[in-house]
Amino acid sequence: MNDQVLLEVDESLKLLVRLTALNAIKGLSQREQISLLSQSGFSPKQIAELVGTSSNTVSVELSRSRKVKSGSK
Repeated sequence: MNDQVLLEVDESLKLLVRLTALNAIKGLSQREQISLLSQSGFSPKQIAELVGTSSNTVSVELSRSRKVKSGSK
């Protein structure tokens, strides 16, 4: 395959991943969306784009989630 075909395949795969992720988080709270996407391997920046918030908000939520799981506040 040539480079152009590989780029088109890459873009198509990225779109499919995005659509699948959006479908998976539909109907969940923002906190649940962030948690699920993080567990699925998405970066805070990618999560922020999918959820419609800032990467800082995502990072804060993930930090809070880790604190709750560890039992500290």
